[in-house]
Amino acid sequence: MSDVRIRPLRDGDWDALVALEERAYAARGLSEGREALRSRHRASPDTCFALEHAGRLGGYLLALPYPPDRCPDLAAVERGAPHPSNLHVHDVVVAEELRGRGLGRRLLHHVHGTARAAGYRTVALVAVGGTEVLWASLGYRARPGIGLPESYGSRAVYMAMPLHRASPPPTDPFVGPVSRAEVG
Repeated sequence: MSDVRIRPLRDGDWDALVALEERAYAARGLSEGREALRSRHRASPDTCFALEHAGRLGGYLLALPYPPDRCPDLAAVERGAPHPSNLHVHDVVVAEELRGRGLGRRLLHHVHGTARAAGYRTVALVAVGGTEVLWASLGYRARPGIGLPESYGSRAVYMAMPLHRASPPPTDPFVGPVSRAEVG
Protein backbone atom coordinates (compact mmCIF):
# COMPACT_ATOMS: atom_id res chain seq x y z
CA MET A 1 0.00 0.00 0.00
CA SER A 2 1.73 3.13 -1.19
CA ASP A 3 -0.52 5.43 0.87
CA VAL A 4 0.68 3.88 4.16
CA ARG A 5 3.71 4.96 6.14
CA ILE A 6 5.15 4.26 9.56
CA ARG A 7 6.21 7.31 11.54
CA PRO A 8 6.76 8.37 15.16
CA LEU A 9 3.64 9.14 17.19
CA ARG A 10 2.66 12.81 17.41
CA ASP A 11 0.73 14.78 20.02
CA GLY A 12 -2.21 15.07 17.62
CA ASP A 13 -2.52 11.26 17.33
CA TRP A 14 -3.88 10.58 20.81
CA ASP A 15 -7.61 11.01 20.25
CA ALA A 16 -7.54 8.61 17.29
CA LEU A 17 -5.16 6.22 19.07
CA VAL A 18 -7.38 6.01 22.15
CA ALA A 19 -10.43 5.42 19.94
CA LEU A 20 -8.65 2.57 18.11
CA GLU A 21 -7.51 1.04 21.40
CA GLU A 22 -11.02 1.18 22.88
CA ARG A 23 -12.57 -0.46 19.81
CA ALA A 24 -9.96 -3.22 19.94
CA TYR A 25 -10.02 -3.99 23.66
CA ALA A 26 -12.95 -2.51 25.61
CA ALA A 27 -15.37 -5.38 24.90
CA ARG A 28 -12.79 -7.83 26.34
CA GLY A 29 -12.09 -5.71 29.41
CA LEU A 30 -8.53 -4.98 28.25
CA SER A 31 -8.77 -1.24 27.50
CA GLU A 32 -6.27 0.85 29.44
CA GLY A 33 -7.30 4.45 28.94
CA ARG A 34 -5.44 7.50 27.68
CA GLU A 35 -3.08 8.10 30.61
CA ALA A 36 -1.80 4.54 30.76
CA LEU A 37 -1.27 4.51 26.99
CA ARG A 38 0.53 7.86 27.06
CA SER A 39 2.74 6.64 29.90
CA ARG A 40 3.92 3.74 27.71
CA HIS A 41 4.86 6.25 25.01
CA ARG A 42 6.61 8.56 27.49
CA ALA A 43 8.69 5.60 28.69
CA SER A 44 10.14 5.11 25.19
CA PRO A 45 8.98 7.49 22.44
CA ASP A 46 11.62 6.14 20.03
CA THR A 47 9.98 2.69 20.01
CA CYS A 48 6.36 3.79 19.53
CA PHE A 49 4.97 4.25 16.02
CA ALA A 50 1.95 5.41 14.07
CA LEU A 51 0.64 3.72 10.96
CA GLU A 52 -0.56 6.58 8.79
CA HIS A 53 -3.03 5.76 6.02
CA ALA A 54 -4.45 8.40 3.69
CA GLY A 55 -3.41 11.17 6.08
CA ARG A 56 -5.00 9.69 9.21
CA LEU A 57 -4.05 7.26 11.97
CA GLY A 58 -4.74 3.76 10.69
CA GLY A 59 -2.94 1.92 13.48
CA TYR A 60 -0.18 2.13 16.05
CA LEU A 61 2.44 0.18 17.95
CA LEU A 62 3.58 0.94 21.50
CA ALA A 63 6.78 -0.74 22.74
CA LEU A 64 8.95 0.02 25.73
CA PRO A 65 12.02 -1.40 27.44
CA TYR A 66 10.95 -3.82 30.14
CA PRO A 67 12.78 -6.48 32.15
CA PRO A 68 12.63 -9.95 30.60
CA ASP A 69 9.80 -12.14 31.92
CA ARG A 70 7.82 -9.11 33.11
CA CYS A 71 5.24 -6.85 31.51
CA PRO A 72 3.33 -3.66 32.28
CA ASP A 73 0.10 -3.98 34.24
CA LEU A 74 -2.80 -2.72 32.11
CA ALA A 75 -4.32 -1.12 35.20
CA ALA A 76 -1.22 0.95 36.02
CA VAL A 77 0.56 3.96 34.59
CA GLU A 78 4.29 3.59 33.88
CA ARG A 79 6.35 5.39 36.53
CA GLY A 80 9.86 4.84 35.25
CA ALA A 81 11.72 3.75 32.16
CA PRO A 82 13.85 0.69 32.86
CA HIS A 83 16.55 0.10 30.25
CA PRO A 84 17.10 -3.65 30.06
CA SER A 85 18.02 -5.70 27.04
CA ASN A 86 14.38 -6.58 26.33
CA LEU A 87 11.87 -4.52 24.34
CA HIS A 88 8.26 -5.24 25.25
CA VAL A 89 5.74 -4.84 22.40
CA HIS A 90 2.86 -3.68 24.52
CA ASP A 91 0.22 -2.87 21.97
CA VAL A 92 -0.30 -3.19 18.22
CA VAL A 93 -3.63 -2.14 16.73
CA VAL A 94 -4.65 -1.78 13.09
CA ALA A 95 -7.98 -0.14 12.22
CA GLU A 96 -10.69 -2.66 11.36
CA GLU A 97 -11.00 -1.53 7.75
CA LEU A 98 -7.24 -1.98 7.17
CA ARG A 99 -6.84 -5.45 8.66
CA GLY A 100 -5.86 -8.40 6.52
CA ARG A 101 -3.33 -6.40 4.48
CA GLY A 102 -0.20 -7.27 6.46
CA LEU A 103 0.06 -3.83 8.08
CA GLY A 104 0.37 -5.16 11.62
CA ARG A 105 3.18 -7.41 10.42
CA ARG A 106 4.79 -4.38 8.79
CA LEU A 107 4.66 -2.48 12.11
CA LEU A 108 6.23 -5.47 13.87
CA HIS A 109 9.07 -5.77 11.37
CA HIS A 110 9.69 -2.05 11.80
CA VAL A 111 9.94 -2.32 15.59
CA HIS A 112 12.13 -5.44 15.31
CA GLY A 113 14.57 -3.46 13.16
CA THR A 114 14.44 -0.54 15.58
CA ALA A 115 15.12 -2.91 18.50
CA ARG A 116 18.09 -4.53 16.75
CA ALA A 117 19.57 -1.14 15.88
CA ALA A 118 19.21 -0.03 19.51
CA GLY A 119 20.96 -3.17 20.80
CA TYR A 120 18.05 -5.03 22.37
CA ARG A 121 18.62 -8.76 22.59
CA THR A 122 14.98 -9.87 22.82
CA VAL A 123 11.48 -8.66 22.03
CA ALA A 124 8.58 -9.86 24.16
CA LEU A 125 4.80 -9.45 24.29
CA VAL A 126 1.68 -10.84 25.92
CA ALA A 127 -0.65 -12.80 23.64
CA VAL A 128 -4.30 -12.66 24.72
CA GLY A 129 -7.39 -14.52 23.63
CA GLY A 130 -5.65 -17.68 22.40
CA THR A 131 -3.49 -15.95 19.79
CA GLU A 132 -0.14 -17.46 20.71
CA VAL A 133 -0.19 -19.64 17.55
CA LEU A 134 -0.19 -16.50 15.42
CA TRP A 135 2.71 -15.01 17.37
CA ALA A 136 4.61 -18.29 17.12
CA SER A 137 4.43 -17.97 13.32
CA LEU A 138 6.47 -14.76 13.69
CA GLY A 139 9.16 -16.43 15.81
CA TYR A 140 7.80 -15.70 19.31
CA ARG A 141 7.88 -18.57 21.78
CA ALA A 142 5.69 -19.04 24.84
CA ARG A 143 7.42 -18.72 28.18
CA PRO A 144 5.33 -20.95 30.49
CA GLY A 145 5.32 -20.12 34.15
CA ILE A 146 5.71 -16.35 33.77
CA GLY A 147 3.27 -14.71 36.15
CA LEU A 148 1.16 -12.07 34.43
CA PRO A 149 -0.94 -9.31 35.96
CA GLU A 150 -4.62 -10.26 36.25
CA SER A 151 -5.49 -7.33 33.99
CA TYR A 152 -4.52 -9.43 30.92
CA GLY A 153 -7.13 -12.11 31.55
CA SER A 154 -6.83 -15.82 32.20
CA ARG A 155 -5.77 -16.90 28.70
CA ALA A 156 -2.83 -14.51 28.38
CA VAL A 157 0.58 -15.98 27.48
CA TYR A 158 3.96 -14.27 27.82
CA MET A 159 6.06 -14.78 24.66
CA ALA A 160 9.55 -13.71 23.61
CA MET A 161 11.79 -13.81 20.57
CA PRO A 162 15.59 -13.43 20.39
CA LEU A 163 16.85 -10.72 18.04
CA HIS A 164 20.22 -12.25 17.18
CA ARG A 165 18.71 -13.50 13.94
CA ALA A 166 16.57 -11.91 11.26
CA SER A 167 12.81 -11.88 11.75
CA PRO A 168 10.94 -14.63 9.92
CA PRO A 169 9.69 -13.59 6.50
CA PRO A 170 6.03 -12.59 6.24
CA THR A 171 3.54 -15.29 5.39
CA ASP A 172 -0.24 -14.90 5.60
CA PRO A 173 -1.50 -11.53 6.86
CA PHE A 174 -3.23 -11.59 10.22
CA VAL A 175 -6.91 -10.85 10.42
CA GLY A 176 -8.46 -9.45 13.56
CA PRO A 177 -7.08 -9.33 17.10
CA VAL A 178 -4.18 -11.57 17.99
CA SER A 179 -2.78 -10.37 21.33
CA ARG A 180 -2.87 -7.45 23.67
CA ALA A 181 -1.22 -6.30 20.51
CA GLU A 182 -3.64 -6.44 17.59
CA VAL A 183 -2.01 -7.39 14.31
CA GLY A 184 -3.73 -6.74 11.01
